[in-house]
Amino acid sequence: MTFDVPSAAYARFMGRYSGPLAVELADLVGVEVGQRALDVGCGAGALTTVLVDRLGAAQVCAVDPSESFVAALPELLPGVEVRRAAAERLPYPDRAFDRTLAQLVVHFMTDPVAGLAEMARVTRPGGVVAANVWDHAGAEGPLATFWRAARDVDPTAIDESSLPGTTEGDLAQLFRAAGMSAPRSARLTVRVAHPSFEEWWEPFTLGVGPAGAHVAALDADARAALRDRCRELLPAGAFTIDAVAWTAWWTRG
Repeated sequence: MTFDVPSAAYARFMGRYSGPLAVELADLVGVEVGQRALDVGCGAGALTTVLVDRLGAAQVCAVDPSESFVAALPELLPGVEVRRAAAERLPYPDRAFDRTLAQLVVHFMTDPVAGLAEMARVTRPGGVVAANVWDHAGAEGPLATFWRAARDVDPTAIDESSLPGTTEGDLAQLFRAAGMSAPRSARLTVRVAHPSFEEWWEPFTLGVGPAGAHVAALDADARAALRDRCRELLPAGAFTIDAVAWTAWWTRG
């Protein structure tokens, strides 16, 4: 799946959660000076930014299938090698990276097993392959309130709960199917403060991802009903959301 939206729109929609999650992922897999890293499905660059901060731009590569993201990232992070490519066909030789990471991407891959196998192929001995996906199948993902409201308004609404990797244990199973034996798993949680309902709601109107596409497809009355139901489910005034991401990683022997 591609995201044919401006990079800035994606950053406003998901960047508020993916930014702190990228720090958690980099800490978990030990991203350190001296390594070379690949960000698979870089999007607007939340994880790429963390990798550059720790490794330097010359040691970081990024790929994404969406032209808008590939075009915008070099302006944000000069010196990073950015290519347009899908995870299933990475344009790099075998064993090229110490850390090969996919943040919030596996569930949108056309073939997650093939994508993860490619990530393993380009990872050096002793290197780490890692990926995470929000808990869309449970009640602790960052979009849980939105999709609950959407189903309340329209029980036929199709959410993201059936996508690969969104249930605890799914990612580890996909890693094993891709030939990576004995992957490890973790639950990463980020806390994001929202100063108001409007600040939380507005990015859903930007057309980003399945949630944005759902809003865009609604007529004015249905959109207002969804917005009102979301407001009912969220606290008045400022509030915080604790968002859980299922994570799996594997060290190449």
